[in-house]
Amino acid sequence: MVKTPYHEGEQAVQRRAGEGNPGWGSPMFDSAIPPQFDMFLRRQRMIVIGGVDGAGAAWSTVLTGPRGFTGAVDTHTIHVKALPVPGDPLDTVFDGRRDIGMLAIEPQTSQRIRINGTAERDGDVLVVTTEQVLGNCPKYLQQRVLRPDRPGPLTPQVRRSTVLDAGQQAWITGADTFFIASRAPEHGADASHRGGAPGFVQVTAPDRIVWPDYFGNSFYMTLGNLQLDPACGLTFLDWESGHALHVSGTARIDWDEGRTKAVQGALRLVEFAVEQVVEVRDFTTLRWKFAAPSPFNPT
Repeated sequence: MVKTPYHEGEQAVQRRAGEGNPGWGSPMFDSAIPPQFDMFLRRQRMIVIGGVDGAGAAWSTVLTGPRGFTGAVDTHTIHVKALPVPGDPLDTVFDGRRDIGMLAIEPQTSQRIRINGTAERDGDVLVVTTEQVLGNCPKYLQQRVLRPDRPGPLTPQVRRSTVLDAGQQAWITGADTFFIASRAPEHGADASHRGGAPGFVQVTAPDRIVWPDYFGNSFYMTLGNLQLDPACGLTFLDWESGHALHVSGTARIDWDEGRTKAVQGALRLVEFAVEQVVEVRDFTTLRWKFAAPSPFNPT
């Protein structure tokens, strides 16, 4: 796919928000992987990926493995020696070359890097060709440290639905972190992170979710994609038990100042319509616990 030299969705959101500068956005980032980013990748135990299935639904998920399971093999290629677990909504998406968003996030240090490009499965390896590589600030990241892995192997148990049940609603409203995948025509896929104090995500109905958008880097990579294509996919992890909740649907930006002012620190709200739910029990052997928490400040 030939990508355009500017992202019209990002620029539209920037203009509406009164932020950014001409040309400010994802196309300004290079495709090369710096050595320090490769070192960061090689010490990770998990990465987040996002993509779109054959029906056009966007999904995010998490891949896990031992240290060194992911890393660069050259300046524009990353090998991930892990694949989505059976039943994961992205299980077979990368059997052919598809757009991918990738987020390497280190909860224990609140560091993260973001990589967008294309990917295709080669045996047991996901081969990622980079198109955008950038570092992200550590804002809104809750620090966690790894506990000993749960003994494996695991047998994932998958449950699918079109609405959120009471337990899933409680899971979401108790979360301080989730991951979001989006994609826009001519711009490819993206995976990102959203964080806040527990309760920052609200379930307003079994098929409706709302969260605040706080001040960030003004790139608006996720909101820019949603401006052009509302499809997106969310992942909520049960950090202590290793379960995962994937939700796919569509999102819209709510610019209503009256509703936004009711949420501390919010610049705008995002309303999400649930279309598909995939809960995977025993998703990963990784187990995390809170590090010393720091007060959440959304400003």
